[in-house]
Amino acid sequence: MGVMAYPLRYALADLALALSRDADDTDKVRSTAARAAADMLGDGAGVQLLRDDGRYDAITYHHADDQVAPAYAHLLDRAGELPDDDFSTSLAASRRPIVLAADGREPLTELPRPRHSAYVDPGGPAPEVHAAVLCPVIVDNTYAGYLVLTRALPGAIYSAAEVELARDIAGELSLALSHARAMERLRASEERYRRVLETIPEGVLQLDDEGVATYANEPIGVVLGLPRAQLVGVSLRGFLDKHGQAELSRRLTECKAGRSTVGAAKLLRADGSQRSVRMSMMPLQDEHGRPAGVLCMVTDTTDHIDAKGLKRQLDHLRRLDSMGQLIGGISHDFNNLMTVVAGSADMIATTTAEDAPQHQMAKDILDAVAKGRTLTHQLLAFGRTEGNRPEIIPIPDLLTDVQSLFSRTLGERIGLDLAFGPDVWPVRAERGPLEQALVNLAANARDAMLHGGMLRVAATNEMVEPGQLAEGAPAGRIVHMVIQDTGVGMTDETRRRALEPFFTTRPTAAGLGLATAAGIVQGIGGHITLESQPRMGTTVHLYLPAAEERPAPSIDRQLTPAVIGRVLIVEDQPEVGQLVQRLIEPAGYEITVATDALQAVTQVASGAQPDLLITDVVMPAMTGPELAAALRTHHPDLPVLYMSGYTAASLGPQLHLDANSMLVEKPFTRSTLLGAIRTLCGPQPAREQAGQPEAAG
Repeated sequence: MGVMAYPLRYALADLALALSRDADDTDKVRSTAARAAADMLGDGAGVQLLRDDGRYDAITYHHADDQVAPAYAHLLDRAGELPDDDFSTSLAASRRPIVLAADGREPLTELPRPRHSAYVDPGGPAPEVHAAVLCPVIVDNTYAGYLVLTRALPGAIYSAAEVELARDIAGELSLALSHARAMERLRASEERYRRVLETIPEGVLQLDDEGVATYANEPIGVVLGLPRAQLVGVSLRGFLDKHGQAELSRRLTECKAGRSTVGAAKLLRADGSQRSVRMSMMPLQDEHGRPAGVLCMVTDTTDHIDAKGLKRQLDHLRRLDSMGQLIGGISHDFNNLMTVVAGSADMIATTTAEDAPQHQMAKDILDAVAKGRTLTHQLLAFGRTEGNRPEIIPIPDLLTDVQSLFSRTLGERIGLDLAFGPDVWPVRAERGPLEQALVNLAANARDAMLHGGMLRVAATNEMVEPGQLAEGAPAGRIVHMVIQDTGVGMTDETRRRALEPFFTTRPTAAGLGLATAAGIVQGIGGHITLESQPRMGTTVHLYLPAAEERPAPSIDRQLTPAVIGRVLIVEDQPEVGQLVQRLIEPAGYEITVATDALQAVTQVASGAQPDLLITDVVMPAMTGPELAAALRTHHPDLPVLYMSGYTAASLGPQLHLDANSMLVEKPFTRSTLLGAIRTLCGPQPAREQAGQPEAAG
């Protein structure tokens, strides 16, 4: 063997070189080592390594005779077994080869889990092993399996030099496996790193010292609006304004000095749009510790900033809603007070001579109450618009009524011009929301005319053919309203988005005015369009379906009304209940006043038989409609006159007026109240007809 040692050392060097070439593939390393061991030491050699799960992997085996190689591989393979046998524990503990030799001509029977001929392909020769060497393979100071060599010739042995050579081969295998596994770990780490860079939501750029991209991941391509492949070789400066470019130079200088930087920036996308981002930049170093560029992580914060703005707008919307409820509550209570004032003034006016100073003062009070009533009803229309009580609205009346609201909204520096004819068709809508839509449009026009201007509102009749306006727009008899201002106007992009909820060009606005107006108009089946150019003003077109003309409602039920005498008044505000009693008692009615709805139900259930119920709508414990339903279980034909500080539209579905009920809105006068009673129930009792003075209208 001494003669062969020197050539074998050359072979061992060749093996080391071959293993180094295959170091990036563990399977190739095992195959190269097994083949080299079989060639150098014969007859066959195999590599049996442990898997990551701690069990043996399939053996890699080579033999001088290819025909018997499968049989030997089957005999020696320990795939799936744990290294808990004596051979494995000895190899792992001693880290020295185990040499086996048969006694006589009988093959070895002490190989690791020896296989009998029954396990071998019956068509092939039965494998025999008369000598074997098992050399441990130690990778990174850990037992990783073994190299096994076998000889089949009876009486064969392995010399000490051959065992040492086998040990050297196992050592080269260990080194190659260590390197291969290190390469695999590196590739796995790089793959994980690549996957992280490709899947994280942040954009990642690797920049050189001048800010030119040498690497870009997919998300940064989305942020900048270019495919990632087109970003490599492109300077980040091209996506920054002058201020951003100066900031980039400062940050690159910081990174060259070994310091990381974090800050906000504005990026200009390829399509010209702008994104708000947060840029984190940190220096990179090569293997020698020298600067090797900058890693830049870009987080798109545009949606976060927009979300903060949206939250601010939603908070504003909630405040508006709370304000609407507050306005409604205050207006209701104010109307109760105005009812007492108006009723008292009306009684003074009807009991004094027309030329008396007291009479004129009472009339002045009634005029003021009438103006206050109009104002509170407008406030109620704005504060509570969910009534869903459409009515036929004459356009001339509508525009005349909102003229004062327009004037208050526009201020003194903006003129108002209303143009409409008396023959403009009416529309069917809720009055309050429609007024709100018009005032919202006026407010938007005002904000566009900060230095003064003119608002023109016109209404005309038009016949529109189907499809003439837009898909889904109304056709037929249309009321065309035009609201035109002389303000700053809008760009095409702003005009296209102007009707979107929460879109605004003013940082302190909620972006709800035009969107609310559009929603109201579309809710009644109408259509809205905008015309605008910068510095040329804005024109809003409203196309509202004209109301179908219907005959006046029948008043047959008023021809033969029942004469009443007993009136039950239910009002949770005592002063209002007492006023109603004072207003109608002189007309000859027998009055009962209850300040509690449950008390009224008890009285009627005990036998009281009112001819008329006058009740407030909104009361604690039981509403007016609920009270009426309870009393009508005893008197099905009981007329009901509702009174409320809310308008009919504001009350919404909680008030349903049937043929035997009416609503009188607060504040009211004696004549208004008595007129409603006559309309609902017929003439007053005989005492008034016999000579009681008529109430002043």
